[in-house]
Amino acid sequence: MKESLQHVAKWLNSKQQFAEDILVTGVSINTLTLQAGDLFIPFKGEKTNGHQYVQKAFELGASAALWQTDEGEPPADLPIIVVENTEKALQQMAKAYRAEHGATFIGITGSNGKTSTKDFVAGVLSPYFRVQKTIGNYNNQLGLPLTILGLHKHTEVAVLEMGMSNFGEISFLSNLAEPHLVAITNIGEAHMQDLGSREGIAKAKFEIVDGLQPSGTLLYDGDEPLLKPFVDSFLTNPTLAIGYDATNTLYPTSIVATDRGSEFHVSGLVEGTFQLPVYGKHQVKNALFAVAIADKLGLTADQIARGFLNVSLTDMRMQPMISSTGALFINDAYNAAPTSMKAAIDFVASSNLRNEKWLVLGDMLELGEDETAFHGELASSIAPETIDQVLLLGPRMKHLFTKLAPTFGERVRWFEEDKKAMAKILKEETSDQSMVIFKGSRGMALEEIIEQIEA
Repeated sequence: MKESLQHVAKWLNSKQQFAEDILVTGVSINTLTLQAGDLFIPFKGEKTNGHQYVQKAFELGASAALWQTDEGEPPADLPIIVVENTEKALQQMAKAYRAEHGATFIGITGSNGKTSTKDFVAGVLSPYFRVQKTIGNYNNQLGLPLTILGLHKHTEVAVLEMGMSNFGEISFLSNLAEPHLVAITNIGEAHMQDLGSREGIAKAKFEIVDGLQPSGTLLYDGDEPLLKPFVDSFLTNPTLAIGYDATNTLYPTSIVATDRGSEFHVSGLVEGTFQLPVYGKHQVKNALFAVAIADKLGLTADQIARGFLNVSLTDMRMQPMISSTGALFINDAYNAAPTSMKAAIDFVASSNLRNEKWLVLGDMLELGEDETAFHGELASSIAPETIDQVLLLGPRMKHLFTKLAPTFGERVRWFEEDKKAMAKILKEETSDQSMVIFKGSRGMALEEIIEQIEA
């Protein structure tokens, strides 16, 4: 973003007049990260009011600021646009900038895998286009507008992650971004407490088509039956089914784990063999969305394969590392829900990378009233014949411990919160014959166990 303040005022339907030489080169909602030239946007929160930092923002180099009408008179003699609501103004600015931007916009949502899919798409396309993607978790009603306003004028592809916790939120984000391509990676169980059921989650995720361009394409998880009725009734745009089954538009015919990650061959829409720097069948499925999107943007299979070599994934997503004990650690601790948890367990159980297989699992959060059942049901995926040792962390994982104890005996251990004890066990009992996966919700911070081992 690089606009005159007068042009920004026009976006906001403000009749205020400003000198044409006042240039806005970014947007900030926090003086701690504000850059010179930014437009500072103060928000009223429960504990603090950003309006009290407006003067400081100018001292730090802000070119201008917004000011909410119910905050009284703004500081005199400063370039400030007065608006009714600063949050809505941020969104209005993003909508206006989006309308003027010529990039191809790609929207990605899903219960699991949306961040990895975003990273795959951006990485594959980056050698051939000027690409920007959502940074961190800037995927909500505040983060997405900031991401859009952070796009360079010459960006050719914008890869936008869209998150939600309730109905209507994805619809709002999609209508704001007006994407040319949208992807629904899967339907899991996260936010069950707000949406009531997996059917409710599917309905909420499908809102991503609400802002889809008239000529745009929907890519979706073709293995998910809950999406089928929505897709069948969506007759206005082309659709592409992505999944494991050969009935999909694009599907893998082989997946092999190597020392460097995963190698897979695809058929259908595209024919080719590709390499990923991460493990997991579910990550291959995420990568299929990137293959299909790259194909839609005109890349060949060879170009896509070279693009995957450029992929840089957000940390803690099936990330391999060799520990100080010689064991292969797989850090998949960024987040967890039953679907992704089972996928990670299945990967370890079926892998031939190491002889001794460990699971380090932490609580799955935000699952609502059925959380006890969801944790207990993981036992059906953990067999003593394929898994050697299980370490469990958190009060909810005690339900899984109770289910596993009769068959695993001393090979399953539960800890309510003692990560130091877990790290000690792993340091003393793993070797170069061991493979250990770390999987749990973000609030469990399982990566701290790895940090203690490697300290």
